[in-house]
Amino acid sequence: MPWLELSLRCRAHDESRLELALQDCGALSVSLLDAADAENERAILEPGVGETPLWPEIIMTALFDADSNEDLLLQALEAFDEELDLSSAQFTRVEDQDWERVWLDQFKPMKFGDRTWILPWNLDVPDEAKGQILIRLDPGLAFGSGTHPTTALCLQWLDSLDLENKTVLDFGCGSGILALAALKLGAKSAVGVDNDPQALIATHDNAERNDVSQKLQVYLPEQEPEAEYPVVVANILASALESLAPVLARRTQAGGLIALSGILKGQEPELLEQYSQWFDDLQATQLEDWMRITGCRKSA
Repeated sequence: MPWLELSLRCRAHDESRLELALQDCGALSVSLLDAADAENERAILEPGVGETPLWPEIIMTALFDADSNEDLLLQALEAFDEELDLSSAQFTRVEDQDWERVWLDQFKPMKFGDRTWILPWNLDVPDEAKGQILIRLDPGLAFGSGTHPTTALCLQWLDSLDLENKTVLDFGCGSGILALAALKLGAKSAVGVDNDPQALIATHDNAERNDVSQKLQVYLPEQEPEAEYPVVVANILASALESLAPVLARRTQAGGLIALSGILKGQEPELLEQYSQWFDDLQATQLEDWMRITGCRKSA
């Protein structure tokens, strides 16, 4: 069955109003992409805990029934909110696809560090990955598949650690990929926290697929119990890392390790200064345009 696709650019502060308008006009789905990254087809960042990821300019794409009238849709959007800028609106007729198959065709097995592999749940294990640490993801729930440099940086860091008998906190867990990797790498248990209930469902389902659900607990931020962890990883946005710094410091036990990701090159100096209140041995590592900060929690 074909679809009518509407794509347009909008400013970050118009995103919520435009998304609401599209839904009110009958959009079957709405997706967001950083306009600056659209040409490079980079993955969308996982949402930060307690916030929606906003970029200066966004490309928003909505799918409508194929028999929808383009002119009437634009008129309806204009009537819903006269201040919306619809000048960039473009309509495309698209044929129906097996979207899961498209995802599988694009997502190939990937190795991180010395031993960690991410691959689709129903793909045969390649010879070079046999005997390694394997994390299988469901493409239907894979917001956070390791393809983005922020996730890759965290997976490489986890792969380098001795996690035997440790509990790991994955703050902003998305698909649960980092919590799953930690468990597969030897952690005795893991806790995932995310503000999106769908992320918790994805994390739980992926944990079941990887036979580690009994070792994993997931919480919304307001339900997360107060606890300290020997290993904390937070792959969110720099603004969230800044506002959550005291929380993440409290979650990391004395002598514990932390990794912060979702940081664009140039944003790390302020975070390094801020986190130096609580952490020693802070180091920044770059992959493409993104940074990871790691450190060791100071003793009280």
